[in-house]
Amino acid sequence: MSCPCEGRRGAVDFTETPVAELYGSNCFSNAVMRERLPKNIYKEIVAVQNGEKELTLEVAEVVAASMREWAVAKGASHYTHLFQPLTGLTAEKHDSFIAPTGDGKVLMEFSGKELIKGEPDASSFPSGGLRATFEARGYTAWDVTSPAFLKTDPTGTTLCIPTAFISYYGQALDKKVPLLKSIDALSKQAVRVLRALGNTTTKRVFTTVGPEQEYFLISKALYDKRPDLILTGRTVFGALPAKGQEMEDHYFGAIKDKVAAFMRDLNTELWKVGIPAKTQHNEVAPNQFEIAPIYQNSSAAVDGNQFVMETIRNVARRHGLEGLLHEKPFAGVNGSGKHNNWSMATDDGVNLFEPGENPESNARFLLFAAAVVEAVDRYALLIRASVATSGNDHRLGANEAPPAIVSVFFGGPLTEIFENIAEGKAAGHTDSSEKIKLGVTSLPSLPKDVSDRNRTSPFAFTGNKFEFRMVGSSQSIATPNTYLNVAVAQVLSEFADKLEKAGSKHEAVQNIIKESYAKHRRVVFNGNGYTDEWEREAERRGLPNVKHAVDALQVLVRSETIALFEAHKVLSKEEMESRYHIYLEKYSKQINIEAGVTLDLARRYIFPAVSTYAADLAREASVLAAIHATSAPQEKRAKRIADLAAELYDETGKLEAALAEAQAVEEAYGQAKAYLEKVRPAMEAIRVRADALEKLVSKEAWPLPGYEELLFTL
Repeated sequence: MSCPCEGRRGAVDFTETPVAELYGSNCFSNAVMRERLPKNIYKEIVAVQNGEKELTLEVAEVVAASMREWAVAKGASHYTHLFQPLTGLTAEKHDSFIAPTGDGKVLMEFSGKELIKGEPDASSFPSGGLRATFEARGYTAWDVTSPAFLKTDPTGTTLCIPTAFISYYGQALDKKVPLLKSIDALSKQAVRVLRALGNTTTKRVFTTVGPEQEYFLISKALYDKRPDLILTGRTVFGALPAKGQEMEDHYFGAIKDKVAAFMRDLNTELWKVGIPAKTQHNEVAPNQFEIAPIYQNSSAAVDGNQFVMETIRNVARRHGLEGLLHEKPFAGVNGSGKHNNWSMATDDGVNLFEPGENPESNARFLLFAAAVVEAVDRYALLIRASVATSGNDHRLGANEAPPAIVSVFFGGPLTEIFENIAEGKAAGHTDSSEKIKLGVTSLPSLPKDVSDRNRTSPFAFTGNKFEFRMVGSSQSIATPNTYLNVAVAQVLSEFADKLEKAGSKHEAVQNIIKESYAKHRRVVFNGNGYTDEWEREAERRGLPNVKHAVDALQVLVRSETIALFEAHKVLSKEEMESRYHIYLEKYSKQINIEAGVTLDLARRYIFPAVSTYAADLAREASVLAAIHATSAPQEKRAKRIADLAAELYDETGKLEAALAEAQAVEEAYGQAKAYLEKVRPAMEAIRVRADALEKLVSKEAWPLPGYEELLFTL
């Protein structure tokens, strides 16, 4: 049965179409498959999703027929395999369902083979040297853990099938393949630990993610007048207005009608495809907002977040707005992140980071929490590299984002428990009389919320999950979750080795928690991560502070990193090296584009405008001097503008030279380093002059919409 909202876009009257009926109406979810597929076929699909079986062509044929029938009934004429190449964006190639019959007519067909496998041209996607550019063959493979859905736009309705993307020789050309492998690696080691603890029922452990997405909304008409926003996603020029975010009146403030209408339509589009968008609110900066879904399995959450970003932009344009996803679109006000709420759960419904109310679950929780602390400490550089982008360089370390130092927040009560375990002391007093005894240490029954929230922490425990707050707003969350999964899998594998050899499990658990935390507690920090004191303290503790993406990415090609990924069969040496080169190249290209836009705006927009304005002022000063013998203010202003304009023009020459020098470097790291150390400072020198000029030139004469219009008009 088709959804009552079918064929309608934008506003939906929820009194006529209840949310419960709307939700998932365009998603080929497990509930839909259970209803439409034969019972035996549905069981086979669930077994494949759980990693118990491989998908057969016979099963795929039945699923494909049902999927086509469902999609066509809802107006779909085409299907596409969605995949996530190493550009970080979503890619798609559309094929129609039609099959000519030979008599001038067509049938609507979709085979199991077409469902399982696609073949997009791979030649123009980055491969980091994995293959020659003239070798075009690539394959997409259906990811059964992420549901297919329908995407509707003005051109029609398309069946979207989430897939993985590999080369002719099987190398991962995307972000999904490593993610799925990392989930399997983590599951394998987590199940080993659970078995050693006496759990005989859990077959699989999977990771869940709930990504909080921050973004800006601005007028589309103003956006169209800013070439820097169009080409780079951020403003390369812009003087701060008299009011910014210092009044803190936007955060959680009343949502304006125009934004509320946008949010309503955004929710409608997301709910229809089964994305559980839950929370929405004004963020700290003016015209900044956030949307947060309920957690899903990591694969579906990654695909869902890609769709969220795309839908924010599309829905915004229907409302005369533009959605900005850059990490720092406006200098001087808060940027945007994507808080990655990460947890681990068993296939029989247990959240491994839920403290629980009994001794068994408490011990399990403390063991897995200790594993995360150790993983974050040992692999801090890898975790930092997972969020290393040119956009995030503008944000990390500023007042609105965690610093470039990776640390874990536990809060007072939980930290005290771990400290007492590490020191072999009694845990202290709680309101509960229930305790567990593991050797010399008594552990209290843990409250549901064992910590406060710390907005300055890069990696904070928030009740039953860890919130990784360093992820950039425009990033795919696949890479951060992949690296995190691999790091934790390695620590759990070592825990499992010890537990499997131990005689007394209770004593072994106590010793593992004690030894692990004692060795790695330096990474636990519950204070204000924004302060200079923390940077000094972190240095004293020996924690790395990698402030720039170019340097952060170096860890990817270290021998120990490659060995780690190969040991867990997530990425090979050549696949790791390819990503290293792709990310460095992307960094260089992004800065190269920004520098080109800076030169273009400075020379073709700002310099002519301010020169004309200064000349007009000078003429006005001459007239006033002739009439009243008093031209000092206008003359001084004209001279100041002319001097700044001359400085600006001189600085463009320096930027041009820095660009030429960076472009001449062939080695990937050396080139990215040149863009960081020479091109970016040259860009900033131009910006200083341009922003000063904006404050001196009349609003009518300034060639670009300013921050006041961009941030305070909707």
